[in-house]
Amino acid sequence: MTERYEVIVCGGGMVGAATACALAHGGIKVALLERFNPERQWPPEPIDIRVSALTKASQNILEMVGAWPGMVQRGVCAYRDMRVWDARADGELHFDCADTEFNELGHLVENRVTVAALWDVLDSLPSATCITPAKVVDMQLNESSRQLRLEDGRILEADLVIAADGRDSTLRAMAGIDVTGWDYHQDGLVATVSTEKSHQFTAWQRFLDEGPLAFLPLKNGQCSIVWTLSSETSKSHLALADQDFLQVLEQASGGILGKMLDVGPRAAFPLRFQYANRYVDQRFALCGDAAHAMHPLAGQGVNAGLLDAAAIAELVIQTRQEKRPLSSSRFLRRYERWRKGDNLMMMSSMDVLNRTYGVTAQPLVGLRSAGMNRVNNSAWVKAYFNRYAMGLRDDLPKLAQRQICW
Repeated sequence: MTERYEVIVCGGGMVGAATACALAHGGIKVALLERFNPERQWPPEPIDIRVSALTKASQNILEMVGAWPGMVQRGVCAYRDMRVWDARADGELHFDCADTEFNELGHLVENRVTVAALWDVLDSLPSATCITPAKVVDMQLNESSRQLRLEDGRILEADLVIAADGRDSTLRAMAGIDVTGWDYHQDGLVATVSTEKSHQFTAWQRFLDEGPLAFLPLKNGQCSIVWTLSSETSKSHLALADQDFLQVLEQASGGILGKMLDVGPRAAFPLRFQYANRYVDQRFALCGDAAHAMHPLAGQGVNAGLLDAAAIAELVIQTRQEKRPLSSSRFLRRYERWRKGDNLMMMSSMDVLNRTYGVTAQPLVGLRSAGMNRVNNSAWVKAYFNRYAMGLRDDLPKLAQRQICW
């Protein structure tokens, strides 16, 4: 027997779960498919190594769908300052929430915290169904629906299928959508560390020859590090004994947080610039990493994905309210136009920054450093960059502006 929904969202991570939440608030009959049932409870220690820096726009989305209180209860950490400096010269940037109307620039949150809070909300929404474990093994398009076949033999169909199943999206491949991109031949090495000095609720980032090293403040006083390294260096750093790794990390940090005292488990993931050549197909759309993957140096990947979620939910709900079919390609083309340009602009900016700070020729290093200091000394330019980094730019979805879309 075939199970029928209006929308099926594949991928129950932050972006997919946020999409399903927004749709269900709008009364859309939605199914969320995920391979594993996410954990909802865990011991207070250790902090998970998968952490995201959420912008004000992302906070707005998560507040509007009802997930933020559950996230605060589990633990979030506001950061109020951001300091960026160049290890090869005297260039420095300092962003302070005191220069904005907010009490913080953003929040550092474990990914599992966001996912758990979103799934808690989904449990309370009558038009939402969460299906786990669910592995899609086939997708077909017919006249009245997209039809999915799961590994356990179940058949599901919907007017629209949204793929939020990650950078290596299975459903994107099934839909025949190609990607464009390249490997950076870099890894993002992540870990949780204890430092001698307080993080002061500040996000610290030092640009080194192989890539930036970021120390992100956590609620328990530790820091989450994201260290961009060549794939070869990353592999060797993962193999170091803890004390040896801490020594290398302390040297790379320039001593900004004093001695490195302790480190938890380490992991690394390969970095890639990648975008889907199309965001949509008949009765089909891509969200989050399935649509775009960018360099993590400014932590914008998940924030871009949450904007995707808010945008497509708004358009689906609007289409339903106007009593037009969800199979209409009109709103899907609007979604692609809305989000693809913004995402490509952000991705390209991150790519240019990564390449700029990879330059080691001294004249260019001096020019780069002078540019940083000029921005740092210009209140207007800093304010612009501040708001952009906080996600508070033009043409935002309603949820990102703290407005309901249902």
